[in-house]
Amino acid sequence: MELQRQENNAQFDFSLASQKILKFAQVSEKPKRFEHSLRVAKMAEELCLRYGENPQKGYLAGIAHDMCKEFSDELLLSLASHDGKPISDLEKSIPSLLHGRAAAVKLERDFGIDDKDILQAVACHTLGGKNLCSLAKILYIADRIEPSRPQSSEEYRSKLMEKNLDEAVLAILSEHEAYLASKGTKIAEQTLLFKKSLCQKKEK
Repeated sequence: MELQRQENNAQFDFSLASQKILKFAQVSEKPKRFEHSLRVAKMAEELCLRYGENPQKGYLAGIAHDMCKEFSDELLLSLASHDGKPISDLEKSIPSLLHGRAAAVKLERDFGIDDKDILQAVACHTLGGKNLCSLAKILYIADRIEPSRPQSSEEYRSKLMEKNLDEAVLAILSEHEAYLASKGTKIAEQTLLFKKSLCQKKEK
């Protein structure tokens, strides 16, 4: 199975696919968000090299992750409903949380992306999830530490990347939880499950 996936990746033109997605993102996103997507793509590429994943897949996922962010609530709900997973009460009340799931559906349907790691990474980059692949963890980090983020100094990123991948994600999650607590907001159940699955893995 792994050999088959490697052969499929070797045959797939990531550069061409990324260019098509980049053009769509540039049209569908406001300039500020598109610039964010470019930074996330570059950050994901760097993290993939750091953690032994395919940098082309990281770049593509980064370019695609917010391409549905500015879609209407109705369109987000419609697109996300096609991934076969339930839509939580939280997602129904805040449809913008579905932009990753919507983007994953669009990647597969309209851009021919069938790589499960890329689709999972894009779908789960907002709330996380249980038992995520390495690429999904990388995109989750990249979205939160790209250089325009207030805390993301070169020193901050350097120290974070001294950790292994799971430890880096846990550090990001702890910061996120503390930030939400300071605002009087509870962390999403899906994100708590994400953190719990990483903690359980660490304890084994």
